[in-house]
Amino acid sequence: METVDPAIDQPTRQRVARSILVNGPSTAAALAERLVLTPAAVRRHLDHLLEEGAVEARDPRPADHRGRGRPAKVFALTEHGRDGFEAQYDDLATEALRFLAETAGPDAVKAFAERRASFIEERFPQVAVEHPEASPAEVLALVFSDEGYAASVRQLPLVGGSSVGEQLCQQHCPVSHVAHEFPQLCEAETEAIGRVLGTHVQRLATIAHGDGVCTTCIPGSTPEKKEQVTA
Repeated sequence: METVDPAIDQPTRQRVARSILVNGPSTAAALAERLVLTPAAVRRHLDHLLEEGAVEARDPRPADHRGRGRPAKVFALTEHGRDGFEAQYDDLATEALRFLAETAGPDAVKAFAERRASFIEERFPQVAVEHPEASPAEVLALVFSDEGYAASVRQLPLVGGSSVGEQLCQQHCPVSHVAHEFPQLCEAETEAIGRVLGTHVQRLATIAHGDGVCTTCIPGSTPEKKEQVTA
């Protein structure tokens, strides 16, 4: 049996973890293809990450499994796993918001959350002009990625020949630990997204509450709506 020095092998293991962070919960086969590693090597790294509590194995969603046979497990980062990618100021930020809530009240926390989310409305018009080929959701993904959210867009299935919308997926959240206690941070982002799109959007999942990805459902838009948003 091959013995590998964990210290020597650590960079590759970090690549595996980061790939899950950026791309979301993944099977061992997907990781092997993405990182150009052998399946055996990926499983070895996943075993170490499982032992460390950095990842957890989950059953895939029914919609993601096609064909016969037992569906492959997907591996998602745990809170402990995300800690390795988070800034070390979460405790300080949480304490500061607690102090703000105690001394100035919940309205002050809400105002802070809204100011923090202001980058969405400030950056959206400029990025839309720079990327005229992008849908509004794709523009948002670029805006969020610039802020460290590792965002992407997933097209929703067609219904009656037209798309029912898109999903904005954020594989990483720089404030997830703080937002767990102060959901106003997530709420302010969602409201800002709705304002730049001119439509109601809904958060389906958040990393702050234990989901693997922050997911926001964005209804389908007509070309006229897109022109209004990106003008």
